[in-house]
Amino acid sequence: MVDKQPGSKSCFICGRENPVGLKLNFYTVAPGKVQANLLIPAEFEGYPGIVHGGIIAAILDECGGRAQMTSPGRFMVTAQLNVRYRLKVPSSTVLLVIGEAGDRRGRVSYAHSEIQDMAGVVLAEAELVLVDIPDAELADIDLEALGWRVYPDEEAA
Repeated sequence: MVDKQPGSKSCFICGRENPVGLKLNFYTVAPGKVQANLLIPAEFEGYPGIVHGGIIAAILDECGGRAQMTSPGRFMVTAQLNVRYRLKVPSSTVLLVIGEAGDRRGRVSYAHSEIQDMAGVVLAEAELVLVDIPDAELADIDLEALGWRVYPDEEAA
């Protein structure tokens, strides 16, 4: 099972039209498990060759939330994000981010995410507490206007 998840127009992590965004493509690879390959450009470094911690946290946040996304119209916000930076996360290097859904209790869900190098070494990880956005708040949101849809993979050149 590998299903591509929707993206949006403007999101910093997945937005297809965000000129300064990462434009990540997330895939559901098993129930409650998502992943994306990423290559973080040097523009997002904190120190030469090392990705800024805030960028790492944003990626872990997005991936953990997506692990809990069981339907296209279900949205959550992060109530708590605990990040552990284990090793330097290199820029301009292909990496893997993985998110796994945890328990769900009412409107509250839990998730784990991690960034690994291609040898499987965990570079950073996070534990998330997520809360459903109430349906009433989502009623007036036009998902089509946000560009919320599955975008085709870019064709190989």
